[in-house]
Amino acid sequence: MIASLPMYDFPEAREATDQWWAGIARHAGLSIGLTREGDYAAPWRDPALVFSQTCGYPFTHEFQGKLKLVATPHYACDGCEGPNYCSFIFAREKQPLAAFRGSRAALNGHDSMSGMLALKLIFAPLAEKGRFFASALVTGGHRKSLMAVRDGAADVCAIDAVCVAMVKRYEPGLLEGLWEIGRSPSVPGLPYVTIAGDVAALRRAISAALADPGLAEARQRLFISGASFLEPQAYDRILRLEQEMENRGGLVLA
Repeated sequence: MIASLPMYDFPEAREATDQWWAGIARHAGLSIGLTREGDYAAPWRDPALVFSQTCGYPFTHEFQGKLKLVATPHYACDGCEGPNYCSFIFAREKQPLAAFRGSRAALNGHDSMSGMLALKLIFAPLAEKGRFFASALVTGGHRKSLMAVRDGAADVCAIDAVCVAMVKRYEPGLLEGLWEIGRSPSVPGLPYVTIAGDVAALRRAISAALADPGLAEARQRLFISGASFLEPQAYDRILRLEQEMENRGGLVLA
């Protein structure tokens, strides 16, 4: 059996992440710890996966129909409402979006809702024949994207609302000199998923963990305030937004 929670696993909050999973596992009758070895996406391909959290983009693309939706956590963060969240667009200068034509974009990866598709949804209406940015830098992570913009290696990036809250709390220096210049449309947040686990049992465990006073501090440190048990079709909003954007001409990030 494998469990992982890689998506908001900031080093400063890692103890809280471990405590949160330990609480869910205890309420589910499981006795496995979190794995953090190797590629963070590898567990999503492992048939022994009991519990993880993925991004909405791989959930609706590479892993569509392969990962079972367990729950969508709620986060008590600016830019989050119930199970939904958005991305913040950051730049070193507070200018109209059109002023960034010909600039360089930073993105965490090409399979990211919050760092890639969110950026496209914001800037695609300004694109001409799919072009707006002169180039794109793939950084491998949201914090690295913020560093790239802050330090001048790129000019603009999209960062998900929960990561922004985490950075403000644990590493505020990453936002020094940066301005929020826009926000993306809201979509369902990063889902808890499983392959080998019992969805109903995991949902009961999450509900119990959310009500467990012994986990209150861990929840607070992770900004977790609740959870929704959505149908997988709720994530089709990501596909619709992407298709609508592509129908209008799309946007190249390369």
